[in-house]
Amino acid sequence: MGNGLLVENRSAIEKADVLIEALRWIRQFRDKVTVIKLGGSIMEDAEAMRHLLIDIVFMETVGMRPVVVHGGGNAISQAMAEAGIEPNFIRGRRATDAATLDIVERVLAGETNGKIAESINRIEGVAEQLNFSTTNVLFGRRLELKDDDGSSIDLGFVGEVTRVDAASILGRCSQGVVPVIPSMCLADDGSGEKLNVNADTAATAVALALDAEKLVFLSDVNGVRRDKNDPDSLIHSLCESEAHGLIDSRAIEAGMIPKIEACLDTLERGVRKVHIIDGRLRHSLLLEIYTSRGVGTEIIRDR
Repeated sequence: MGNGLLVENRSAIEKADVLIEALRWIRQFRDKVTVIKLGGSIMEDAEAMRHLLIDIVFMETVGMRPVVVHGGGNAISQAMAEAGIEPNFIRGRRATDAATLDIVERVLAGETNGKIAESINRIEGVAEQLNFSTTNVLFGRRLELKDDDGSSIDLGFVGEVTRVDAASILGRCSQGVVPVIPSMCLADDGSGEKLNVNADTAATAVALALDAEKLVFLSDVNGVRRDKNDPDSLIHSLCESEAHGLIDSRAIEAGMIPKIEACLDTLERGVRKVHIIDGRLRHSLLLEIYTSRGVGTEIIRDR
């Protein structure tokens, strides 16, 4: 047998080994819901987005039930700049007046939501937009924040999710459809008021309502690191007590602390695993979910 054929056979065997490794996880996660939060700079990277959406189509094809919840901060800021409106962030939230709300609805719940669903459909998946114009699935109330002196902070049309129409989402999943949900909600008091919602908290609310197996946050870092400046210090698996210890020792960088605390809160409320992965890495979703080691950080409850 020639060297060329040996190399070709070895390559084919290695591919088969990858499939066999994936088989265990494909069987384990069949019919399980995974909520995937898209947002940030990743959504501005067309190539990264294309590979992420291919991963999502693969997940659905092999029996998982992926649900996409997305933000669109950069696109909203660009549209506001074009309209001559200065962004105003208070404690990490975009203060939203009536003019800003119109832009958020058009860009986030309209253009971005449609673009993601259309992109999935172009790569032979089946996606459906779940927004104000089709089927709204997120309901909530105005978010109330307090200043240091106890006085209320007026964020305008900014909300928090209090109710999720889980039946509508799961119904799409059972039909082989990927639901694509923008981070906006309708006021649950029947007033018809529309509210802008933080995408991380919207994804968390959806994951809890669907009793999700996994909640995946796509980031622009490879996960939680013991040394924030060293990608090789990535922690692949982190339990609750270890995470609290790293926060207390300040081993986790300040900007990551709120996200980790939100992940821990999500675990305590019922989601079984939370993942933080670098969405810029090609096929990072598949590598994290269908390989034994993964490429990001999984955060799990203490055993």
